[in-house]
This record gives sequence, C-alpha cells and structure tokens, in this order.
Amino acid sequence: MKAVCLISGGMDSSTLAYVAKDMGYDILALHTSYGQLTEAKELACAQKIAASLDALEFMHIPLTHLKVFGGSSLTDTNLKVHSHVEDEDGGKGAKPANASAKSSAASENNVNAAGAGELPNTYVPFRNSNLLAIATSYAETRNADAIFIGVQSSDYAGYPDCRPEYIEAFQRVIDLGTSDSVHIKLMTPFVRMNKKQILEKGLRLGVPYEHTWSCYRNSENACGTCDSCYYRLKAFNEIGIEDPIPYEKAIVEINRKEPAKFKRLL
Repeated sequence: MKAVCLISGGMDSSTLAYVAKDMGYDILALHTSYGQLTEAKELACAQKIAASLDALEFMHIPLTHLKVFGGSSLTDTNLKVHSHVEDEDGGKGAKPANASAKSSAASENNVNAAGAGELPNTYVPFRNSNLLAIATSYAETRNADAIFIGVQSSDYAGYPDCRPEYIEAFQRVIDLGTSDSVHIKLMTPFVRMNKKQILEKGLRLGVPYEHTWSCYRNSENACGTCDSCYYRLKAFNEIGIEDPIPYEKAIVEINRKEPAKFKRLL
C-alpha cells in the first residue's frame, strides 16, 4: 500500500506520517511552501521526517499564489501573528481583532484562540483545499491508496477547512473527480484527537520531535507564544516531558487557572 502524506514538518503531520507507516503504508511525502515565515525551517524538518521514514519520494511543491493572495499573518508581513498567552515580561499577547469573551473559554477547551465562528488571522484562505487537490493528483499518478492529512480537533474550532464535514465533502470530491477505477481514501486519524493524544501516539511510535517545527514566527528558536507553540508546549507539559526544540521565550502561563503547573521549557 502507498499513501501520500502531507508533511508540513510540524508535530501533527510528522506524527501522522509515522501513523501511516505503522499502518503498513509506504510513504509518498508531499510538502508545500506558500510563503510562510518559517518555510525554510519547515522544509528542512519535513525532509528529515521523510528520510527517517524511508519515504519512497519527497515532493516539494511551492504554492506562491497563496502568498500573493495574502490574507493571513503566516504569509503577509503586514499582519502580526497573534500571541495566545502572555509573554515572559508580563505583556499581553496580541489577540485577534474580532476576539470575544469566547476566546478564554475556548483556550481552556484546547481549541484555537479565536471564538466559535471567528477566524484567527493565522488561517490561510482555502489552503487545505489547495493541498488536497495537489495530493489527489499526486496520489492518482502514483497509484496510491490513501491521502493522510493531519487535521485535528483544536484546528477545526478555528479553521473551517479542518472540520469533519469538510473532510467528508472532500472525500466526495475525490470520488467524483478521479477515474472510476481509482479508489483513494482520505485519512484523518487525528480529526477527533487533541494535541496531548497525538503526542502520546507519536511518542509510542518514536517520532523524532527534535526534527519537527511548529512555530509560526521564528526559525532559529521557537517563539513560545504563538498559538502553535502554545498548544505544542501544553501537550508536552500535560504529559510531563520536555519539548526537545529550542524556545526563545518561556511562557509564564499555560493554563490561566493554574499557571504554576507550566514548566518553563528553555
């Protein structure tokens, strides 16, 4: 069996590729760059993960149009990437302009910082549809049996193209848009899992998290305060082990009710 795995170089997608390998699939690694601030770092991490899995191929596809379109703090330097938590100096991290009182409640439930129905500015418009369209073409030309994408529960609170209903709809698109003899299954094993559960799964499978990158802002040392860093560090803290990647700043509170529980991971 062969599977196209969308590998960003981050925690979720790297774990996902290891899950696919554990399920018996040979890996066709697909990585895309779209002008994100950390694209060079993410590419290097994705290559290391693919190599560690003995991937059959590593395919790197630039999606420069997503940067040209803009509309996201990941691709537009005029937009500031939001901070989920307070910085070490006690200054409040930037919140989404449309954030409401729902935000703090959402964070306690391990979902994206934006409230229900609100889009965080880290959302890249219709990105997953771009990725899955490319992955489907790749899978069909390589006679692959499946496509793995690492959408998960804390994503679909803020990103509409991570919702289970969206995945179900795109499976229908794949079925309708490919040859009748082609049967490609869209696999989302993390869609109802949180970061802690994903990390626990990855640790059991031996994912080399030192070769992954989640930060939205920096490539040298992770910022420690963007949404992506926040949830990654929260997962490591909940399990009680240290994240192996370097951080620029310690987070002074990971849980607003019990800030002392968070270990400074520097």
